[in-house]
Amino acid sequence: MPKKSYGELKPPERLLLGAGPSNIDPRVLRALSFPIVGHLDPYFMEVMDDTVELLRYAFKTKNQITFPISGTGSAGMESAICNVVERGDEIVACINGFFGERIREIIDRCGGRSIEVRAPWGKIIEKEAVEEALANSNAKAVAIVHAETSTGVLQPLREIAKIAHEYDALLIVDAVTSLGGCELEVDKWGIDICYSASQKCLNCPPGLAPITVSERAMDVIRNRRTKVQSWYLDLLTIEKYWLESSRIYHHTAPILLVYALREGLRFLYEEGLESRWIRHKENIQALISGLEEMGLNIFTDRNYMCPVITAIKVPHNVKDRRIRERLQEEYNITISGGLGELKGKVWRIGLMGINSNKKNVILVLEALKNALKKEGYNLEK
Repeated sequence: MPKKSYGELKPPERLLLGAGPSNIDPRVLRALSFPIVGHLDPYFMEVMDDTVELLRYAFKTKNQITFPISGTGSAGMESAICNVVERGDEIVACINGFFGERIREIIDRCGGRSIEVRAPWGKIIEKEAVEEALANSNAKAVAIVHAETSTGVLQPLREIAKIAHEYDALLIVDAVTSLGGCELEVDKWGIDICYSASQKCLNCPPGLAPITVSERAMDVIRNRRTKVQSWYLDLLTIEKYWLESSRIYHHTAPILLVYALREGLRFLYEEGLESRWIRHKENIQALISGLEEMGLNIFTDRNYMCPVITAIKVPHNVKDRRIRERLQEEYNITISGGLGELKGKVWRIGLMGINSNKKNVILVLEALKNALKKEGYNLEK
C-alpha cells in the first residue's frame, strides 16, 4: 500500500471580520518567528515583566495579580470562577447571551449555586435586577459579560460594581471581546476580577487569557476553605511563576505566544487606549450606517451597542449560511453567524484592533451588498 503524502500547509488569506479570531498584526507575526528560549531564561523573564506592565496599562489597573493565563479566553473564564467559587457558594450569574450561559455552567460545575439574572438576548442586564438578586441571597460574587459577543451588547458596569460592593460581593467581568477595543477601566469602575483573550482586539493568536485580580478578590481566594479545584488554573500557584523575583516553575509557558502578546500590547500602548477606543467607535458607527442604508436591521439595543462587534438580523427569505459562504468564497471575507438561540437569525460583523478601519468597513459593506443581490434580496425596499 503506497505511503500517504501530506502536502505543505497553504491556508487561504481571509479577512476575518467575524466574532474572532481577528487578523494578526504583521509585526506580531514577526514576533512568532523569533528564536525560542527557555521558559525560565533571563531574557524571557524580561519579556514576562514587560507583558505584565503592558497588561496593567490595557486593563487600566494597578493590580499586582495581572498576567496572561496559558489557555484561551475560556480558560480565563474558568480560572476567574473556579478560584472564587467553593461548593455551596451562591453566585449571581448575569445571562443575556451565549457567554453568560457559559459562566453559569462553570459556576455549577464548580459546585456553586447560580442565582440567575436574565435579560432577553440583545438587551442589557438591569442594575435593579442585580440588586434584587443580591438582596435575596448570600451571593459571594456577581459574574457578568462586558461585551456579549453573541449579541453585540455592551453592558454598563459602573453601577453594578457599586451595588455588588454594597452587598460585599465581588464583581467578575468577562472582557474577552472588549479589552483593547472598548472603554474599560478596571480600577476606576471597581471590577474585582477581569479576564480577556489574546485573539480579538489585541490581534494576537488564540492561546492566552489575560487576567487581573484586585487585592480584595485575592483576599477571598487566599482564605478559601478548600483548595482551588483546578491545579492548572490556581492563581495562587500561577502568580509564583509570573510575578515573584525568584520564579518557581509552574508550567512551560507558550513562549512564542507571550512574545506575540507582548508585541500586540506594545502597539496598543503606542496608539494609546483612548485613541483606540475612539477609532473603534467611529468605524462601527460607519458600518452600522451602511448596513441600515441597505435596509438591514440591527439586532442589538441601539443604546448599548458594542464598538467592536455588531449583530444584524438575517432578512426573511435569505439563507444565513449561503451569504456567509458567498462572502468567503468570492471575497475571502469571514463574518460570523449566530450562536445558541440566534443561530441562523443574525450575522455578526467584528471590527477588532487593526481590522477596525475605514477600508474594511467599505469592503464588507460592498461584499455583503453584492452577495445579497445575487441571492435575490431587494436592497431598494
